[in-house]
Amino acid sequence: MDPLAGMDDSSTDDDTSSQTTEDDPQVPENQVSQPPIPVVPPPVAVPAPGPTQREKPHYALRHTLRGHTMSISAVKFSPDGKLLASCGAEKMVKIWSPETGEFLRNLNGHTQGLSDISWSSDSVYLASASDDTTIRIWDVETGLTHKVLKGHTKWVFCLNYNQASNLLVSGGCDGDVRIWNTAKGKCIRTLHAHMDYVTAVHFNRDASLIVSCALDGLIRIWNTSNGQCLKTIAEGHDAICQHVQFSPNSKYILSTAHDSTIRLWDYQTTRCLKIYKGHVNTKYCISACFSVTGGKWIVAGSEDHKTYIWDLQTREIVQILEGHTDIVVAVATHPQQNMIATGSIDSDLAIRIWVDPIPRT
Repeated sequence: MDPLAGMDDSSTDDDTSSQTTEDDPQVPENQVSQPPIPVVPPPVAVPAPGPTQREKPHYALRHTLRGHTMSISAVKFSPDGKLLASCGAEKMVKIWSPETGEFLRNLNGHTQGLSDISWSSDSVYLASASDDTTIRIWDVETGLTHKVLKGHTKWVFCLNYNQASNLLVSGGCDGDVRIWNTAKGKCIRTLHAHMDYVTAVHFNRDASLIVSCALDGLIRIWNTSNGQCLKTIAEGHDAICQHVQFSPNSKYILSTAHDSTIRLWDYQTTRCLKIYKGHVNTKYCISACFSVTGGKWIVAGSEDHKTYIWDLQTREIVQILEGHTDIVVAVATHPQQNMIATGSIDSDLAIRIWVDPIPRT
């Protein structure tokens, strides 16, 4: 089932189309006058719940995971939902049980801090992006390094597997986007993509496209096979984009920007379809993600120490999660359960697991 089926593409924020209302009824011409008909009062009807009266989520704190000693940069659930990985400035990846909150193991080997992590689709391997200019692919069960990918000339800031996990895409502070063959551990294509830090890269569902964004303010769509830039979206002078990803059905892209705004784009027409506001994001690279396990939500951290959940369709804030004591930069949603992981920096250094126990359709 398409997780975003039914989205109204025409529901844009600049929609000014007129509609016929009861104030301007359509009257047929040359109407023959008729004797008056006695007016019977209509029965009083109880209004049925309308489509806008949606059930809201009820996430509550389940676990607080402590162990990081430096700022957290990313949290990611494994595709099978059994593990949670986290990374930050202290040179290692931590593996946790999201169900129990138990710390399981460290993945050690990088010589500098980490910015991002990504799971292979079989939940066996995890890739990590480091300031030591390398990417490591880990065998998570053994905790050992499976491969070290070398090629970036500066810090590696972001990365993602494709669904088949035969490819990995990464972005660096040199402005380059690199595509890797994961079996060989070799770079197969380098895109001189941006003029500044590449802060996010993501494959679409069939890996035919890559979306990237950077601190140069641009979002770009790339053809994976030939490296051609197909589209460029500029968010605006005050809207420097720092995170972007395809929607689960690959029809849209979701971006966060430093104007405290999250945008949903039709990347084929480069039209902004929906805008989500209410959180604070003016300085940090804060991620946002889709939640489709129960209801259709957008989830994002915030510089006011909170996590915000919006209704994808109505753009209404449906819940605010409070508990962190510093900026929430990392969020992730569980692939099967109504579960959210959030990570914070500096004075907090905790990961919090939130659960909505009510099953939804």
